[in-house]
Amino acid sequence: MGVGLITGAWLARKRRFRKHACCQSIVVLLNLAVVAIMMAPSFRAHVLPRIPAKLGKTYYALATAHAALGTVTEFAALYILLSAGTSLLPERMRITKFKVWMRSVLAAWWLVVLLGIATYSRWYVPH
Repeated sequence: MGVGLITGAWLARKRRFRKHACCQSIVVLLNLAVVAIMMAPSFRAHVLPRIPAKLGKTYYALATAHAALGTVTEFAALYILLSAGTSLLPERMRITKFKVWMRSVLAAWWLVVLLGIATYSRWYVPH
């Protein structure tokens, strides 16, 4: 996902907006599939039943922060995708200042990626 985000940002800087849109759309939709198929069920089974009692432990805190920020970021990315790439949203609900939205979501994605790496490390790497 990180490579896709970097590639998409590079394409936008090179003003290759059609390729940028395609690249970022693929990243957003593939991420949605990974979240739905793997991450959400794992979170629901291993973390959610222990919230809020275990939030003081890094195992649960990292996963919860990753899930919360990831959810908000995924929805924001989907909103951008629908607003910029389709005519499904009414005109009044569409974004007009794409650069601000896209840069904000890109920054949030990087935080989510870092939290994901930290979560993976805490869950699967022996300490």
